[in-house]
Amino acid sequence: MCPWTRRAFVAGALSLPVTCAAADAYQGSGAAGAAAQARYFPNHGDPGLHVAEYDLRLTYHPPIRTLDGVARVTATADAAGDGFGLDLSSALTVSAVDVDGVAAQFRHRRGKLRVTPAGGLAAGRRFVCEVRYSGRPKPLRTPFGEIGWDYTTGSPGGVLVASQPLGAPSWYPCNDRPGDKAAYRMAVTVPEGHQVVANGVLTDRTTVPGTGTTWTYQHPGPMASYLATLNIGRFVFTTQDGGPVPIRNAYPMRLATAFDHDFGRQPQMMRLFQDLFGPYPFEVYGSVVVDAELDQPVENQTFSLFGVNHVDGRRGSEHLVAHELAHHWFGNSVSLAEWRHIWLNEGFATYCEWLWSEHSGGASADQLAADNWTDLADDGQRLRIGDPGPDRIFDDRVYSRGACTLHALRTTVGDEAFFATLRAWATEYRHGNAATGEFIALAERHAHRKLDELFRSWLYEKRLPPLPQRV
Repeated sequence: MCPWTRRAFVAGALSLPVTCAAADAYQGSGAAGAAAQARYFPNHGDPGLHVAEYDLRLTYHPPIRTLDGVARVTATADAAGDGFGLDLSSALTVSAVDVDGVAAQFRHRRGKLRVTPAGGLAAGRRFVCEVRYSGRPKPLRTPFGEIGWDYTTGSPGGVLVASQPLGAPSWYPCNDRPGDKAAYRMAVTVPEGHQVVANGVLTDRTTVPGTGTTWTYQHPGPMASYLATLNIGRFVFTTQDGGPVPIRNAYPMRLATAFDHDFGRQPQMMRLFQDLFGPYPFEVYGSVVVDAELDQPVENQTFSLFGVNHVDGRRGSEHLVAHELAHHWFGNSVSLAEWRHIWLNEGFATYCEWLWSEHSGGASADQLAADNWTDLADDGQRLRIGDPGPDRIFDDRVYSRGACTLHALRTTVGDEAFFATLRAWATEYRHGNAATGEFIALAERHAHRKLDELFRSWLYEKRLPPLPQRV
């Protein structure tokens, strides 16, 4: 959903095209189009670097809150050069860097790790960079609050990690941009009495005499760095049946009864979304509840992250449970090419809340769209959600106006063309990256007509257009 902040923290436009044709030209196509644009966060990531896999070997010491890490990054570079850069917090100290087993020169300043291998890099040749580092991780200061590695308040020694959008470098070296997806392996050693939840499937749990237990998770991905998660604490692990893939959850023991009720309909949600959008895109799913209060949950890939305040025994946050699950089609599998296209994540997941409400006997999508449109109309400020600006990517209007945009499309073209468009979007761009222009083209293909006026008014004008009535 929107970036989390611990409740103890306080979270913190460009003038754009006004026609869909101009929007298409500006946005380009997928990752290539994103590279041609002015990026919202140019200090994060390297568009010329492509990571195939992150292999992270981490040891965490709760009493002193320190982390010892070895990161093996398998990657290629687009062009020959003398080196490459990775993003890594300056709160962590790098002790050594090897490239293909040979010691490399490096410089680590202001959140950037610059690596200069002996002999340089060849274009397109795969290499393995090993980074040894340690220190006391802490969240990174961003326009959205403090994001990344943090600590739970309810469980001594507990850790929570929500990296969206810029927090991944707080705990491992990475190419921190949404267009670069990779496979992940994480082997995390913690003292006895602590458990670990990370992306993917738990493939091994080994006792290390005198040290604790190593928990190994593997996820073939592909996954963007901002979706990587690591949570350490005291969890109960349970599995829900009835969905198309295993649903494995983790939460504090005291919340067991309330969790079973509040999250009990995840299999039904998954079946609904699979019927509408196609197969669930990954090998496993689940929800982890950390022992802390979070402003909002976060859609980490294969494990959505919630706070204890999202479990009340009355399904008070069930719409958010649906929202985070929906992101696995819209945001995690089909990922935005660049952060300016954030409505493709948040507008879609918000609309899936409305679809779940409609399906489960709650308010209809028609009613929820009308209610949200009224709230937007009462708001004196306006926002071009097709390019909201880097400081507003998680503005509430990106969510609600984005969902209203989809409902306007639905009521304009009819259910058959609308759901065919969403299913095609989830299928044709599965495990890839895409931009707004590509969604517009897909919608027009299924509607068999131009939709310039609809998307121009909803995405690129400040004025709120009227909500179309059903055809």
